[in-house]
Amino acid sequence: MARVPRGPLDGLIGDLYYLEGVAPYGRLTLPPMPGALLIVNLGAPFRIRGGTDVEMGEYADGCVVSMPTRAFEFGYPRWTRSVGAHLKPWGLAPFLPMPVGELCDRPVTIEQVWGRPAVAELRDRLATAGGPHEMLTLLEDELMRRLSETAGLGLVRHTSSVLAATGGAAAVGDLSVAAGVSSTHLAQRFKELIGVTPKRLARTYRFTATVLSIDPAGPIDWGDLAARAGYFDQAHFGHEFRAFTGLTPTRYVEVRRRFLREHPGHSLDGWPLPAD
Repeated sequence: MARVPRGPLDGLIGDLYYLEGVAPYGRLTLPPMPGALLIVNLGAPFRIRGGTDVEMGEYADGCVVSMPTRAFEFGYPRWTRSVGAHLKPWGLAPFLPMPVGELCDRPVTIEQVWGRPAVAELRDRLATAGGPHEMLTLLEDELMRRLSETAGLGLVRHTSSVLAATGGAAAVGDLSVAAGVSSTHLAQRFKELIGVTPKRLARTYRFTATVLSIDPAGPIDWGDLAARAGYFDQAHFGHEFRAFTGLTPTRYVEVRRRFLREHPGHSLDGWPLPAD
């Protein structure tokens, strides 16, 4: 289950969610997305291979993942249970004691961010809550309590929102002019508060919008899809696809079709991909 948090958190967080049950696959690949992730784990440890990591790291208490630039691999126990937040690209910064840029492609445990005593207390309260609704309220209250003023957030949020509304098509140079700041200043603020430059965020928005427009159940005209998404040509589109997912477009659709075939209607279908 999931719900949008109350204001002002709704300007930073897409939704708060509760997840419990058997994972569809033991390992899932998560392509880069225009957003960040905060998970408080209440079950057996899960594992993540992030960025260029060779081996998977274990996360018992939960994790914080800033907006990634490459695919991550999640390894789930047979039964998983957690609460978390899907944050907007700029949404993580007000809850961290360090610049988001320090976490780029480097997932950290939630204890490393908020400290062991505070996280242990939060997990205890969540574990003894009366049900999912109460658990989401507890997480929402914790996030409200930790919400802090963040210099430059208004600039980054506004510019990112324009990029989101245009599917990454807005010219970054025009956005810096409209905001009355230099492109260097804008890029610096983005790297501090999101972890990537405006151009990288624009690429991610465009790729995400393009992928979500694909209907894996039907025929696909890749050339037409690439042209409508604004890619220079089909080769450019294919290069972006491999950079973001590690897969060719054709292989991606095969994997999506496998998910649809083996787990029709599953809540995770649409973005995570089976890595098994």
